[in-house]
Amino acid sequence: MVDHPQALRNIQAQVVERLGTGIVRGDVAPGEPIASEMRICEMLNVSRTVVREAIRVLSGKGLVEARPRSGTRVRPPELWNQLDPDVLRWQLETADLTTYLMKLFRLRSTVEPMAAAYAASSGTEADIARIRAAAEAMAAAGSNEAWVEADIDFHRAIHVATRNEFFWPIAQMFEVVLRRSFTLAAPGDHRPRAILEHRRVMEAIASRDPDAARGAMEELIAHSAGDLKRLYGIDPRSGPTPATRAVTDERRPGIGPSRA
Repeated sequence: MVDHPQALRNIQAQVVERLGTGIVRGDVAPGEPIASEMRICEMLNVSRTVVREAIRVLSGKGLVEARPRSGTRVRPPELWNQLDPDVLRWQLETADLTTYLMKLFRLRSTVEPMAAAYAASSGTEADIARIRAAAEAMAAAGSNEAWVEADIDFHRAIHVATRNEFFWPIAQMFEVVLRRSFTLAAPGDHRPRAILEHRRVMEAIASRDPDAARGAMEELIAHSAGDLKRLYGIDPRSGPTPATRAVTDERRPGIGPSRA
């Protein structure tokens, strides 16, 4: 038996991770019940208290719903809390690379140019200072890790500078989803051009020119997609095809209801 609170939390987190990953991966179809509490206890060698807490956490993330006399069932993906960092991470870990990049760039192409325009019209001087500092940190980055962190800071600062709280959760989401894309592109030789493009976005925002900020961001995103195509042969602006779709992990048994 585990008595230490921190150890108990670690075990609960592991169970949440195991169950959440399986649900997002599709081991149990929406509307279908996951394994019973007792079955999960047996599979993972944990207490019923741990399992109940894990299910409560997953319910809070929108992944499952407990129904009287019918067990805990998986909810449709459109009802999941897609902005939850764990749900986002599980989506990234279980999606093939082409599909992930395609969805990300569709979102970026729709949202980020408008965020840059709103930042130009609504951002405070402090907001602009943060955007400028992130652009300068990109230029000064001495490692791939520092480059990625500065790039994430740049885009997050722009969303905050919209002064629109509905953009702020997107900034939090981008902190998760952009990391993988930026890490993939970091080793490329495009940095001098990318530094100039980020500076153009920053300068347009600082000049309070929404149209220029929108256009500069559109150019930045288009070139970013081109970099990934050049580096990996994947065009994130087009959908996945049978020839390019990567093979994801095979569905693994475990969290679905016992068929015995």
